[in-house]
Amino acid sequence: MTEICPYILQKFIFRVHFTSLSEMLASPLSKKGSNDKKKSSSNDLQPGVTTRNVARKAKIQTRAMSTNLKPSSSLLAAKKKALQKKRTNFEVELRDHFQNAMDSKNVEKGQVELVLEKRMLEHLCLWDPNYPECPERLSSIIDRCNELDLIRRCVLSEICMATKEDVSKLHSPSVYDLLLTTHKSDNTDYLESISAKYDAVYIHPSSHELSLMAAGSTVKIVEDVIRGKAGSGMALVRPPGHHAMTAEPCGYCFYNNVGLAAQHALTELKLSRILIVDWDVHHGQATQQMFYDDPRVVYFSIHRYEHGSFWPNLRQSNFNYVGTGNGTGYNFNVPLNQIKMQDSDYIAIWHQLLLPMALEFQPQLILVSAGYDAALGCPEGEMEISPACYAHLTHMLMGVTGTMVVVLEGGYCLASLAESAALTLRTLLGDPVPPLRSFTPPSESIQETILNCIYVHKPYWNCFNYQPTYSMDTTVLNVSDVTKEKHIVEVKWLGDEERPETFATRNCYPIQPQKFLDDVNRKLSQLKITTDLFVPQHRVCYVYDEAMLKHKNVHESDHPERPERISRIHTRLQEFKLLDRMRKLESRIATDEELELGHTSSLLSWLRSTATCSNQSLANQQEKYDSVYLHNDTFLSASVAVGSVLQVVDAVLGGEAGSGVCIVRPPGHHASEDLPCGFCLFNNVGVAAKYAMSLHSLKRILILDWDVHHGNGTQSMFINDPRVLYISLHRYDHGTFFPSSTEGNYTQVGESSGRGFNVNIPWNKRGMGDKEYLAAFTQIVLPIAYEFNPELVLVSAGFDACIGDPLGGCKVSPECYGRLTHWLMGLARGKLLLCLEGGYNVRSISYAMAMCTKALLGDPVTHNYESRSPPHSSAVESINDVIGVHKQYWKNLRFQKALPKENVLPAPAPSRGLTINKSKPTNAKWTKSEDTAKGSVDQDVFYDCCDNIEEVSCNSESSLNYNSDLNANDSNDSKGFDNANNNTFEIQLMCVEGSSQSGAEGEPSSIPPQPTQTLSEYLAQNMEALMNEDMFAVVPLDWCPHIDGLKPYSSECNVVQRQKCINCDHDEEIWICLECYIPACGRYVNGHMLRHFESTQHSFVLSLADLSVWCSSCESYVDHATLHPFKNAAHMAKFGEEMPLTHSAPS
Repeated sequence: MTEICPYILQKFIFRVHFTSLSEMLASPLSKKGSNDKKKSSSNDLQPGVTTRNVARKAKIQTRAMSTNLKPSSSLLAAKKKALQKKRTNFEVELRDHFQNAMDSKNVEKGQVELVLEKRMLEHLCLWDPNYPECPERLSSIIDRCNELDLIRRCVLSEICMATKEDVSKLHSPSVYDLLLTTHKSDNTDYLESISAKYDAVYIHPSSHELSLMAAGSTVKIVEDVIRGKAGSGMALVRPPGHHAMTAEPCGYCFYNNVGLAAQHALTELKLSRILIVDWDVHHGQATQQMFYDDPRVVYFSIHRYEHGSFWPNLRQSNFNYVGTGNGTGYNFNVPLNQIKMQDSDYIAIWHQLLLPMALEFQPQLILVSAGYDAALGCPEGEMEISPACYAHLTHMLMGVTGTMVVVLEGGYCLASLAESAALTLRTLLGDPVPPLRSFTPPSESIQETILNCIYVHKPYWNCFNYQPTYSMDTTVLNVSDVTKEKHIVEVKWLGDEERPETFATRNCYPIQPQKFLDDVNRKLSQLKITTDLFVPQHRVCYVYDEAMLKHKNVHESDHPERPERISRIHTRLQEFKLLDRMRKLESRIATDEELELGHTSSLLSWLRSTATCSNQSLANQQEKYDSVYLHNDTFLSASVAVGSVLQVVDAVLGGEAGSGVCIVRPPGHHASEDLPCGFCLFNNVGVAAKYAMSLHSLKRILILDWDVHHGNGTQSMFINDPRVLYISLHRYDHGTFFPSSTEGNYTQVGESSGRGFNVNIPWNKRGMGDKEYLAAFTQIVLPIAYEFNPELVLVSAGFDACIGDPLGGCKVSPECYGRLTHWLMGLARGKLLLCLEGGYNVRSISYAMAMCTKALLGDPVTHNYESRSPPHSSAVESINDVIGVHKQYWKNLRFQKALPKENVLPAPAPSRGLTINKSKPTNAKWTKSEDTAKGSVDQDVFYDCCDNIEEVSCNSESSLNYNSDLNANDSNDSKGFDNANNNTFEIQLMCVEGSSQSGAEGEPSSIPPQPTQTLSEYLAQNMEALMNEDMFAVVPLDWCPHIDGLKPYSSECNVVQRQKCINCDHDEEIWICLECYIPACGRYVNGHMLRHFESTQHSFVLSLADLSVWCSSCESYVDHATLHPFKNAAHMAKFGEEMPLTHSAPS
């Protein structure tokens, strides 16, 4: 990426108007990353000057004239339409990649608003003093929050009363009218008789007023948070609300507090994406029913179900009820089918289901229906969730968006309820998250539930694509399915939905024996005593010393590892006013004894000797090492870097600060015990880990290395040490990316007693970005880290995977680094050190470190990224490879069982109170966002479509072929074409709606022939479809590992048109196997080509419809020179002329 005025640019937004699409494509702005300082428009050209576009147009016209071709009627119509719209403006907004970071400069953590009204203690059951929904539920929470001094730190919310008009937005007016008749009634018999008409409800003379107060106050706090009056909020309200249905009270609830707040946010505050997380142990069936067909609301419920035998005993509470109409896919039920679920079960739900979906959905608001009846000791839930676990669940959700309101629902063990609610509020306030109890593996029951949920939601979300698949069709032998561990998806129903005419109003709740209560109280008391709620004196500390600027390359002034790397970070933190909010530590020089914790004495002696060497001597010595330069002050700078990191270790482990930022250089993670490497002299993080174990007696340290290069030095230091879990996310490129060693592959899991404690996540492609890194965190990093339960987290924070880095070639945003930092703070009570490693675009790294620092300080991280496409297939492959080798070491990686390819479930049965719309949804995989609806174009997407277009033609199956100058983007790829600057890509353009897609595995359908067009003409004709995202592009792989095994083209390969399937005689959607040459139909006809692959493992098939080639093993289109003879033969058979050769010769 080219920097544009980095020192003076504050906001880089162009609004560019074009009179036609062809002008847009010809515009200088369609060349991303151009280094030209000045470009002239065609209007400024002097007579006789021929531009590239003019020459191309003339060339096309000459060809047309020479062949006496006439434009088609459809093309003439498109041109006429384009001419009529000549005055229409295309508005393209180009945002600086760092605009979000710049916009966050003055955004700090807001106050936490709290709804707390003691009048809500009046609501009680007059005829049964033991009723579990009692005033003590609220008073116990208040008492515990006061003990922890939490209420004083909050802003008390204004108490508001909802009106009849307010509640009628979701509830029938008859509910209001009924409750009004009970207001201040002193007739207990009447109140009880009314209560008996509803399931689990009691009515008090104040219930009408207090339920309106609970609903109105919940709406008010949500409005305050959305309008920025508070950062987040918690509503301690009762009566609860999530069971209150449209036309009847239910389950202690009268009005649906969360539902009404969500509806208000949608209609009055104009939000378009709300996530409701309901962790009450009872299914919030009423909330589900209210938004079951609304794609603006994702309802996510975790509840005890036991196949329908647990209250509320409804079919609709099961996993296969996913929404209806346009809301299909937006309803998540996570049914718990056994009791005694543990923290690890809930944490697995977050990692495997909730976080991936929420990151893709990108909610503007999170509402939590916070029932604490799954907490340890609750008689209704009978689960064993610790109070600290709720703090972790809250913290992880805050990493999705800080705009969150937690609303009290159930919870009936007073001790666990009070502690859980207090720790939730404490987390919202930004205090360190307490550690969890000893880890237990996720239960078999939760594994079954999570896989069921992934199976039913996979068609609607891109994030659920990590499980392998298998076919239920037993008539065709599928060799590859034999070795797969298969998950059987089935629906069980053991409940009864029949509604009685009246309901019990007394003694209608579980009673626990005294011995059980005593045991629970003992456990809770022990948890309360042992839960570490220490808050350090300073939230964050930092270290920086100008002595580290002295190390520089005197022979190459433009060397990427230069002093400005840390000085610019320091300046950026100062500009963001972050330094004033942190504790500054004095730097120091590491002692020889400390350095020798990680390095040999001979390495120290040699580096010390460089202080007196001549420049020529230094130049000669540095040639002996891989990517290392030396300076007379190298030893000083490197020693100060290590010593500074150790200062932060002492401060964090000593309680002076909660976390730390180490702005240090030279970097360290490539340096091994006896060798410098890759700009690194001493291994700062490696020495710090050994120091923490030696001087502070730590037994479990996590080193998370997100530098784009594999930290080979750190890995070698701890390869056999089970006390250190080393996890590295890095670009690998099949071993060709620096440090160019197989030691960075996923197969390197550690040695001896350290096996399983070395986790490499290797990217084999350039360009990995936020989606890929977030996926790696939810699927690998967080599950393993939570199981490891570290006492300290050391981050080798290289930012060379950040967008714009000259060496990394990746696209991670600064905000993404901030989000990853937030999640890591959930470990080790927030004891986390960010230690700078690589990163060579000083603008990128300064913003990235600023966003990480803001995350440590508790500031909200606004993270907007394109989440509607799945992570790169290569990244998914890498993630699955890592899980495949590490699932034997880590119990949290137990979710890689194969799921059926086919739909094996019947349609959801009718369920009481739920309306199911049988019409098909129109939202495909994603409801278009507000921005998309307005037609804004993302800068990267726009450039990816328009960059470097040469000659373009649309063949009769709308397959576009064009030459693309990669500007050395793939220069490090190990496979591909011989000439990286003369490659051909094939883009398959498909319509989402109105097409009948068919094929072996996602192949395109046959499309009626269209006339040859230029890309400008084609896009002009289909601009509306592109803007509405009804049309999209699929970029094929330029190489795949199965290419090398494909036999050369033979004349035996019959590719003539109108062939019939060898199995069923269909002649539509026919594919030709390129290994045995049989014709067979695609998956959406009878799927015989797919079955052929499953039985033979013949990977490559060619479509007679559009001449594309699909690799069934890779599940992707492939466009490689080796395939050209097959495609050329098909082209000759179909069009009577050869297909132009646009590839280099196959290697």
